[in-house]
Amino acid sequence: MQNNPSPRPAATQSSKPARKPIQKRPTYSIEAVDNALVLLQLLRDGGTLRLKDAAQELGVAPSTAHRLLAMLVYRGFAIQDETRRYVPGPAMGVGPAGLSWTRLLRSLAQPHMELLSARLNETVNLMVRVGTKVRFLATVEGSNVLRIGDRQGTVMPADKTSGGKVMLAELEPPMIEQLFRSNNAEIGGDTIPLSDYPAFLRELESIRTNGFAANFEGTEEGVSALGMALHNRHGHVVGALSVATPATRFRKVFDAGLVPALRETCRQLEIDIAANPADPD
Repeated sequence: MQNNPSPRPAATQSSKPARKPIQKRPTYSIEAVDNALVLLQLLRDGGTLRLKDAAQELGVAPSTAHRLLAMLVYRGFAIQDETRRYVPGPAMGVGPAGLSWTRLLRSLAQPHMELLSARLNETVNLMVRVGTKVRFLATVEGSNVLRIGDRQGTVMPADKTSGGKVMLAELEPPMIEQLFRSNNAEIGGDTIPLSDYPAFLRELESIRTNGFAANFEGTEEGVSALGMALHNRHGHVVGALSVATPATRFRKVFDAGLVPALRETCRQLEIDIAANPADPD
């Protein structure tokens, strides 16, 4: 959600600066709608929002703020992450919180992604996790005629993508439960059914052991991928790289050294991340 810039006023003979007209509040404003729009602006401009801060900004009870935020989650305009903060959802059409850092991460990752894509001749993606979703920050496509296309800007479920799963695997079990088995997960449509939840936890445990995650047509028919997490100098996950291939070619690429090639790329990129003083804690 983005405001269009106001047109620049025409030059006049007056030495006084042009003043922006004051917008008049509609006579028949609907308070609940107005409050919801204020929350959208807070999410857009601040990148993250706590329940108590939302209530304070609106001058309402926390229960009222919670109901408004729950509706934003339901409609995809907000996501609640594992720390119970609200961040912009995919319907906002904006990047995740920490935009300055994600721009830097993308810049640092680009040359490494290009080298890996040239080495494997496959598509390489960079993504970050925001709550239960991943946002693709950058893509370098392979040169095969049959290849996976550009995913930049795409938002997908973290529990379905290879990069998302490998980032989730480093969270503590209570955080996983908060993301996928809580009331907010149900409101946002992110709940993993109880019957599937034990298998999901076992998959995350296997990912922690192996150091990588795979996605076999979990998000798109005919697409498979392998992902690894990226860490900062403190050992905290800041993103993930994935290599995506047509499903029919995945085994061949895997057997040709996909895991060591991706692991070395992540290692080299983490050196650059650690050397940058602006990396997140």
